[in-house]
Amino acid sequence: MKKKIGFIVAIGLLVITAVNADFSGENGTEVYYGLFTLVPPVVAIVLAFITKDVIISLFIGVFSGAFVLHLANHNFLVAFVQAFLSVVEYALTSLSDPWNAGIILQVLTIGGLIALMTKIGGAKAVAAALSNKAKGPRSAQVITWILGVLMFFDDYANSLIVGPVMRPVTDEKHISREKLAFVVDATAAPIAGIALISTWVGYEVGLIKDGYESIGQSVNAYGIFIQTLPYRFYNFLMLAFVLATALLLREFGPMLKVEKKARTRKENEFDDFTLETSTEMEDMEPAEGVKLSIWNMIVPIGTLIIAAFIGFYFNGYNTVMEGGETATIALLENSPLSFLAIQEAFGASDASIVLFQAALLASLVAMAMGVHQKAFTWTESVAVWINGMKSLIITGAILLLAWSLSTVIGELGTAEFLVSLLSDSMPLFLLPSIIFILGAVTSFATGTSYGTMGILMPLAIPLAAALSTDPEFVIMTSGAVLTGAIFGDHCSPISDTTILSSMGAGVDHLDHVKTQLLYALVVGAISVLFGFIPVGLGLSIWIVMPVALMVTIGVVYFFGTRVDEVVVKDPIEEN
Repeated sequence: MKKKIGFIVAIGLLVITAVNADFSGENGTEVYYGLFTLVPPVVAIVLAFITKDVIISLFIGVFSGAFVLHLANHNFLVAFVQAFLSVVEYALTSLSDPWNAGIILQVLTIGGLIALMTKIGGAKAVAAALSNKAKGPRSAQVITWILGVLMFFDDYANSLIVGPVMRPVTDEKHISREKLAFVVDATAAPIAGIALISTWVGYEVGLIKDGYESIGQSVNAYGIFIQTLPYRFYNFLMLAFVLATALLLREFGPMLKVEKKARTRKENEFDDFTLETSTEMEDMEPAEGVKLSIWNMIVPIGTLIIAAFIGFYFNGYNTVMEGGETATIALLENSPLSFLAIQEAFGASDASIVLFQAALLASLVAMAMGVHQKAFTWTESVAVWINGMKSLIITGAILLLAWSLSTVIGELGTAEFLVSLLSDSMPLFLLPSIIFILGAVTSFATGTSYGTMGILMPLAIPLAAALSTDPEFVIMTSGAVLTGAIFGDHCSPISDTTILSSMGAGVDHLDHVKTQLLYALVVGAISVLFGFIPVGLGLSIWIVMPVALMVTIGVVYFFGTRVDEVVVKDPIEEN
């Protein structure tokens, strides 16, 4: 029903556009679209709120932008047909770009690698090995946090592996299922979004590259991605918040109530809401008869990381040698292993190609290990690999539509129009905060951080570049998009990672949402007040981030109440 309403709203907006459009050229030549430049992002965001379907929302957003472009001759029917053809053309153009194709391939390949590592029991073995070290409530929570960080390569793997493995341990140590779900959820997207190698990095790098190209700048997008990391306040502060609550054993709000109750509850009194028939849970189970070994994760992931870093160097080295500046070439020839030379090589590398190659090599290693251990045959390993890729096909679809939306927004001049509206009415220092909040609201309503990034990044980068000549301001604003989307997604009851975290922890979904919402809002508020506003005012990130971290820990200490009614003594506590 909501999708039907959303579609009707979209058609209504297109009809209104057609009736009211007046695209007068300023000198009789160039078409001026005015407020109609806002149609694509507004349609995409409104539909995302109504339908909760980011694919449909992005598609109609692109279609509406193309419709406006073709409506200059005031022929509604022709514009409608041409708009559909343009959407196809935008998608094909995006896919034919070597960089974009490489990004999609590496995202899919890493998805296949995760499936292989899961089937040979690598991730579960690491989780089981660490869970044996838990001696009490504090160490059990810290180990859950560590496991979440170690699953940096994918948020789904985090939610579906860490929760089920740690659930018996946290039950035994009298930790509530709600707290387990929170720790799992709070280390899923936040760590995957900032990991140097993950299923997220290709998507984020692709959006950054496209955003910079829209302002006429050719940059090393992976390098820009790394530069945005210090501005991912919510990601880092949430990770610190979780660790602080675990180490200090302090809680507040709804979580305090459930934790106090859990401390006095018997292990077998926990209500189990696990969906045992879930296909997602089944996909994360190792193959039958596999002997769990931590090396089944360490070796493939190690291969991926080592191959990626070697690839970054040699790919960048060859690029510089073929067409770099004379001074850079001389540096690489004379001091090829110096820190500056490595930095230059990494900066010149093509991340889309290198990460795809590294993921492919790691997948072959994982296949060989599985075949050697008789977990599957070569033919079955390919089937497992392809099945893992299928789980990320929707990511590729979102990417294509996000790139297409960026193209049509650029052709309409949306960013330039926004600049003309906002440049004299909004304080510059507030832009990153506003982008962060807008990203949070959009992703909360849609349940997807990916779709939110795809909608906002094409607007944020041109807008920041036009309002400020400082390159760091653009990087800061890009970071606001990426971390704001994760904040909203983390809070959202319809987010896939929120749902999977509830399922993995074996807790009622609404109970998980209720208990973690206040924590997420507190960390989000700290991100704005002690993060984006200060850096927007010009304070150094190297001052702002430590202060924000101290404030986060201080909130836990001063506003939290210690939950120390423990049944099993923790050696860490006794020290």
